[in-house]
Amino acid sequence: MSIDGHRCTARADTLSRSPDSQARRYGDAVRWDELFGDLEAQMEADDRAAFEAEVGDLVRAERAAVRLVDRLRAHVGCDVVLHLEADEPARGAVLEVGTDWVLLRSGVHDILVPSVAVTSVSGLSRSAVTDDAKPGRALRLTALLRGLAGDRSPVAVELAGGRTLHGTIDRVGADHVDLAVHGLDEPRRQSSVAGARTLVTAAIRRITVA
Repeated sequence: MSIDGHRCTARADTLSRSPDSQARRYGDAVRWDELFGDLEAQMEADDRAAFEAEVGDLVRAERAAVRLVDRLRAHVGCDVVLHLEADEPARGAVLEVGTDWVLLRSGVHDILVPSVAVTSVSGLSRSAVTDDAKPGRALRLTALLRGLAGDRSPVAVELAGGRTLHGTIDRVGADHVDLAVHGLDEPRRQSSVAGARTLVTAAIRRITVA
C-alpha cells in the first residue's frame, strides 16, 4: 500500500477516446483558433487606428502652426489678390514675403503691402513654406522703407481711408515716415517739392514704387 496517497498511473496514450470526444476537442481547437485570429485582427486594427490618430494629431498640429506668411511664401511667382479693408485690392504676382510685408509685381510697378493692412487673400492653395532662413525674409517693413529712402525712388503711398500721396521717402522713424511730396514724374528737387508730410507707418496700406 502506498503511503503518499493516490497516484494516477494511467498513460495519456492509454486513455480511451470516443469519436464524440475527438470531435469536441477538434471543435474546441477551431474555436480557440478563431478567437486568437479575432483578437489578433482587433489588435492590428487598434494599432492601425492609434497610428492613424497619431498621424492625424501631427497633421492638425502642423496645420495649426502654419501662418498666412507661410502660405504666401509658397506662392512666390503666383498671382494673388490682397484685400485691404475698404480700399482697392492689391493685385499682382508675389515677388517676396517678409516678416510683416508682402511685395507684389503688378505690371511695371512693384507694390509693397504691410501685412497688417491685409484683411484677406484670394488665389492661395493649401501649400505653405515654413522655412524663413532666406535673408530677405528676416527684414522688417521699416528696413525696406529705409531702403526705399536710400534709393530715392518716387513712390505712391496709399493711406487708410483711401488718401494717396506721391513723393520720395526722406526719413524713416520707428513708427513714422517723412515723405517729400512731389509728382511721380518729377525727381526730388527743392523746386518740385510741394511740401513734407509725416506719415504714421501703421496707417500705410500700400506703397507703389514707380
